[in-house]
Amino acid sequence: MTDTAKKIPDVAGNLAAVRSAVAAGQSVRQVEIVAVSKMQSMEHIQPALAAGHRSFGENRVQEAEKKWSGVRESYPDLSLHLIGPLQTNKAKAAVNLFDVIQTVDRPKLARALAGHMPGSGRHPQCMIQVNIGNEPQKAGVSLSDLPDLLAACRGDIGLSIVGLMCIPPADQPPAPYFALLGKLAARHDLDGLSMGMSGDFEIAVEFGATSVRVGTAIFGPRPAVG
Repeated sequence: MTDTAKKIPDVAGNLAAVRSAVAAGQSVRQVEIVAVSKMQSMEHIQPALAAGHRSFGENRVQEAEKKWSGVRESYPDLSLHLIGPLQTNKAKAAVNLFDVIQTVDRPKLARALAGHMPGSGRHPQCMIQVNIGNEPQKAGVSLSDLPDLLAACRGDIGLSIVGLMCIPPADQPPAPYFALLGKLAARHDLDGLSMGMSGDFEIAVEFGATSVRVGTAIFGPRPAVG
């Protein structure tokens, strides 16, 4: 066995295990598994596609453009999610490429996205990323500013918001933060809840997640940078 072969995990098997765990925890709500493919090569992603998986998450517009260009021709039901921070100057490219943009966090970005949709003929679903732990190093709208951002999106900006997304503090139990995001979504009449990653997606499902973002549990550790 070559070194390259050793590095490729059992993606199909891992994906089946994640699907089984999600199915065991979900109740009425259907939970979408977003396979986080950032920094993964198509060699690693192909087994997931072959297994019938179609929802993938990327952090950067430029990387996603290079990786997924032309793939949709073979997989027209592909669903690409942007799960990383988005600069306003990349809004047009994001609208053209992604089917779901999970990281709307400020009015300027919301306006940029809304402005590019009519001309592109594409209307990706949008979610607001909430800085659920009020951590200064993390992206996302603050808890106090969430109502105003939602009102602006629903008002003059005209950007439809389908749900909320969060990343809880890494050094604390995630359950209270998942519960809080659920309460915020209910308070603002939103159905979508993107929460939970490889280490805590089963807990997120218990708290009503409609979408979980799972990377290492499917693809194994991401390649080292540099």
